[in-house]
Amino acid sequence: MLISSTVARDIAGSGSRFVSVLMAARQRMIYRRKARPQLAEAGLSDSIWIMGNLNIHSVRSPFDEPKLASAAIAALSRADAMGLLSRQITCLDDAAMQKLQTGMAEAGIGHTFLAELNRLPCSDSSQLSVLLEKISEALDQSPAPEHEWRILQDVLGLDLLTRLLGISQSSARRYLSGSRSTPDTLASRLHFLTFVVGDLSGAYYDIGVRRWFERRRERLEGSTPAQALGEHWSPDDDGPLRVRNLARALRTSPAM
Repeated sequence: MLISSTVARDIAGSGSRFVSVLMAARQRMIYRRKARPQLAEAGLSDSIWIMGNLNIHSVRSPFDEPKLASAAIAALSRADAMGLLSRQITCLDDAAMQKLQTGMAEAGIGHTFLAELNRLPCSDSSQLSVLLEKISEALDQSPAPEHEWRILQDVLGLDLLTRLLGISQSSARRYLSGSRSTPDTLASRLHFLTFVVGDLSGAYYDIGVRRWFERRRERLEGSTPAQALGEHWSPDDDGPLRVRNLARALRTSPAM
């Protein structure tokens, strides 16, 4: 995700926990200046690469309101991590919301909320913020294995991914090809890893994400994140929760 540092500062000012990843990433990754006059005039010249199909370097009303911008970026970032955004988003605006709606609708997620989003005027920033927060919650609770398999394979590679999931590569290939449906238990693990990788992608390139799972951590009592997941794990188990919290900590602290 590319996002203007000026926008990130304004959004962080709203107190959003999720969006703090943007500011934390700024401290850890190389940023570049955009020599585009129209962006400079808006104070949007600093940009930072984070991940996926979000490449935000401009914002349009009403999304320049910090609370609404925070809620919009949170929803878009979750959708991006899940592989639901099939096209680049370069501006935080009504068109970005349309792409979010399209991706969620194709995945069969949040029909009620999407219908409400269609009816709600974008000028109503307060209600729109609340609705986007509900959409983020819906994304959190909605595994989308048909999309997430591809995203995680691209970042982690099949060998590491199958080790983290506790399955064979031959089984994973069948799930990836669609010749076998992903069981609910496995889909929940896949969804969990999608958001862990999403957190890590705010701090690392793909190779760094892969290495993160293999490095011993003091906060995991000397275990690697891969080891801390354990065997036959569930996202609600103690080990996975500690791994998730460790990845989330990268939003506000130096790379670990």
